[in-house]
Amino acid sequence: MGNSYQAFVIGAGPGGYVAAIRLAQLGIKTGIADKGNLGGVCLNVGCIPSKALITASKTLDKIRTADKMGIHVDNASMDLITLQKWKSSIVKRLTTGVGGLLKGNDVDTFTGTVKFLDRNRIEITDRSGKTTEVRSENFIIATGSTPAQVPGFEFDEKNILSSTGALDLTELPERFLVIGGGYIGLEIGTLYAKFGSKVTIVEMMDSLLPGFDKDLTQVVARKLKKMKVDVHLKSKALGYTKTRNGLTASLEIKGKKTEFEADKILVTVGRKPNTHNLGLAALGIKTDDRGFIPVNDKLQTSVSNVYAIGDVVGNPMLAHKASKEGEVAAEVIAGKNVVLDYRAMPAVVFTDPEIGSVGIMENEAKEKGIDVKVGKYNFIGLGRALTTDATDGFVKVIADAKTNEILGVSIVGAEASELVAEAGLAMEFGADIEDISLTVHAHPTLAEALPEAARAVVGEAIHALTK
Repeated sequence: MGNSYQAFVIGAGPGGYVAAIRLAQLGIKTGIADKGNLGGVCLNVGCIPSKALITASKTLDKIRTADKMGIHVDNASMDLITLQKWKSSIVKRLTTGVGGLLKGNDVDTFTGTVKFLDRNRIEITDRSGKTTEVRSENFIIATGSTPAQVPGFEFDEKNILSSTGALDLTELPERFLVIGGGYIGLEIGTLYAKFGSKVTIVEMMDSLLPGFDKDLTQVVARKLKKMKVDVHLKSKALGYTKTRNGLTASLEIKGKKTEFEADKILVTVGRKPNTHNLGLAALGIKTDDRGFIPVNDKLQTSVSNVYAIGDVVGNPMLAHKASKEGEVAAEVIAGKNVVLDYRAMPAVVFTDPEIGSVGIMENEAKEKGIDVKVGKYNFIGLGRALTTDATDGFVKVIADAKTNEILGVSIVGAEASELVAEAGLAMEFGADIEDISLTVHAHPTLAEALPEAARAVVGEAIHALTK
């Protein structure tokens, strides 16, 4: 039959397209549909565009602060229109690449919104309103998530911005208010501060990046202060009005009402799963009170031939987590005896400095009553950190107090997003602190901080005084 498949993937983001490619590799006739461009939020309006702009902001900041190295550049400036063109060229290259991979693996691609008719049929409606019925033995739901909104600050992408709108600006806002001190708010707020905006960040909790150890976030907070970014904790946004001079936001800061003037307001208070218009009720699939789809360790929903992966199955909402789940779901459908089973799922934040974490954090260990030992090594002790003028931060190793097995590694500092990969690999192999400390690391590198932190767990760091 036409439009009949062994497996069909709904959503072509980093979870969906990976699942489709893996299915095809395993000899499964596969189709995939997405209402937008291939690559999903991550490639089109999230991970990739934000990192392009962050790289540009870091480069500009390096140029402006290079005097200490004897490098003098007069009147360095940012052309946002040219930057946006460069960013778009990267996005196009990657999304075109995804299309090529799908086509090269004989995956049929559809564009449109999807609704289930029953457990073996969906209806795809394209932008013109034309509908196509597709049959499949199995389905994978990979529809991702969208930014959550705050009452009184509904997105119009002109004044009130989601992350999508904030990454598309072609004029620099003089005053930039960020509601939400999580990773998206800090990443975007930091890049605009480096471009030259006056940035204010408002966060309801008592710390930036809630969930991360405070000693990590304090390093980021100090750098924000150095960049003259105003941060207000235990605060919330109440509403805003348009004025002749821009926008006036009404805020409650530590119980006291106040007003802030802004040209743009970015709202980043989390994301919600895209599950509400799929027709899941017709299948008997229930979501939880936040809209997430419960799944088992094979990524199956309550309907055995319907799988779900990525943001729709809950936190952490990470592109690489979605990709891993996509591979597992595909292999289950192909008949392999696999389950979702990993020791270490890394999380990275592209602030200044960066944060990378894998495994358990120190505060989490204490909350769970896990007996651990902790070792730290500061970047300022690294020759490579000094020669790159990137001495902020440290590496922290959390180990089992009895066995010395590594339970978690947290890094705040330059290249933390890259350095954390070694820690994740070590944890997957069940490494202990001796395995890390006996591994020779090249000198001079930032990676030398990891074995030093591991040795510090037992008071044997070579390049730091420990008790």
